[in-house]
Amino acid sequence: MMDMKKLTELVQMMTENGLTELELRDGEETVVLKRGHSGVPMMAPQMMMPMAMPSGAPGSGGAAPGAAAAPASDAGLVAIESPMVGTFYSASNPDSPPFAKVGSQVGPGSVVCLVEAMKVFNEIKSEVSGTVERVLVKNGDAVEFGQKLFLVKP
Repeated sequence: MMDMKKLTELVQMMTENGLTELELRDGEETVVLKRGHSGVPMMAPQMMMPMAMPSGAPGSGGAAPGAAAAPASDAGLVAIESPMVGTFYSASNPDSPPFAKVGSQVGPGSVVCLVEAMKVFNEIKSEVSGTVERVLVKNGDAVEFGQKLFLVKP
């Protein structure tokens, strides 16, 4: 497996040169890096699947406490999920208000948070219109691919 220092250097090179996608092959190993938010994971799905499986499994602890205990209260709500593994940030800096909080109106393309992965801050955008009913993670929490971040009432 490629080391994290090398991956970080590749992401930095992508940023400096305005690249949005990079595919590297070394023997049987393939790494695909993508920058920007298009509703897909930032790395190739085959690399993310081992991490995605546990977070979606019932009782895995991938969701916030109480989320699995009260599924009836979540009926009719649409989840905004993390498209990557990283660190959740509710605002662009500690002095700024959160992008989205309970009661906020969001629409397709609205930035709801940032997820930092390999020192790159990625804007996470809503794909649904509605009102934020629940924020499922806290500022600075580690999040996984496919983890629910917000529940929105359409």
